[in-house]
Amino acid sequence: MYKLLSHNDLDGVSCGILAKLAFGSDAAVRYNSISGLNQEVQWFLENGDPGTFLFITDLSVNEENEQKLNDFYQSGGKVQLLDHHKTALHLNNYDWGHVVIEEEEGRLASAASLLYNYLITYEYLTPSPAADEFVELVRQYDTWEWEKHGNRQAQRLNALFFLISIDEFEEKMINRLKTSDHFFFDELEEKILDMEERKTERYIRRKRRELIQAPVENQFAGIVFAESYHSELGNELSKDCPHLDYIAIINAGSRRISFRTIHDSVDVSETAGFFGGGGHAKAAGSPLTADAFRRFVTETFELEPLKEDAKRNRYNTKSSSFGTLYENRQGEFFLLSPVSEQEWKIEHNQASLPETFASFQEGETFLKRTHAAWLVRDEAFVRYLMDCAKKVKQDN
Repeated sequence: MYKLLSHNDLDGVSCGILAKLAFGSDAAVRYNSISGLNQEVQWFLENGDPGTFLFITDLSVNEENEQKLNDFYQSGGKVQLLDHHKTALHLNNYDWGHVVIEEEEGRLASAASLLYNYLITYEYLTPSPAADEFVELVRQYDTWEWEKHGNRQAQRLNALFFLISIDEFEEKMINRLKTSDHFFFDELEEKILDMEERKTERYIRRKRRELIQAPVENQFAGIVFAESYHSELGNELSKDCPHLDYIAIINAGSRRISFRTIHDSVDVSETAGFFGGGGHAKAAGSPLTADAFRRFVTETFELEPLKEDAKRNRYNTKSSSFGTLYENRQGEFFLLSPVSEQEWKIEHNQASLPETFASFQEGETFLKRTHAAWLVRDEAFVRYLMDCAKKVKQDN
């Protein structure tokens, strides 16, 4: 018999699907939250059949269960832990631990890709094009490589996962992988996913209007309350506000925070770890602890949401050689313009600020962080230029 304990997200449930493909009715699968795994492991070690092969995927155990699992293994028990989170790397010190962040081909690993390779290597499962494609979609979504490759099928697979129950998703995927030459979405799924995509876009637009920013430790965070679409929301808000180091998405109902970033220089797993969580460099999560609540909720509650940059401008555009105009909530204007190819300056009330910047992006980041300024519409830009021209004429 085989028992698999896995995470309850797409990557973790895909491990359950692969286990059932490989072992059939001999596989008992349980999906867990991050906090629920250790209780399951403890129950198995105390009450489970010692002849059962235990797999743990996409999650890691606490220090107490780490030692108990090693004792179980040393006494002849069969256990294999497969994970891809940096916070679990210390488990590679054990023969039963296999934690890989990056695979040999240079691709980021997921739990599903690690288990799939394991099952193939030990001849528990025969590879197929459909399974190859399914696992790759899961891997790309979980590591956010789908964004880099423009592979929206990976995003749609995760959307389907959340639209139906885990049992139904398992049944659909197992049947599809068993009977199809290639992975696909059927006609009804495509229509449902099209509708869901539009719904997601509307949700993200609404939440963008609620986004606030605040310094947290040595970084600038965007903070928003949301219960749904955390990955898509975090990604879109990060792209819309690149001056922010990361996006913190607070789910008050589940008392958790999701952290997302698009910046290679930022590792949100470290931020999550500070509040008792973990994850990947670009996607992580933590409990909403009392300290996290104070930093992300109490201390930011009175802040005004960030106004959005003007869209569809023809004249007041970013990086323009004529300058780019911003405004803050106090009605002050800031003109960010080039002095040379390597130097940019900011004029405030038609007087230059002492700071200069090596790039447009650096200057804009300063403006948005220091003054919460936004790109104004063309008509405001034109009025500003006309006012400047009148002042020059009066001064002469």
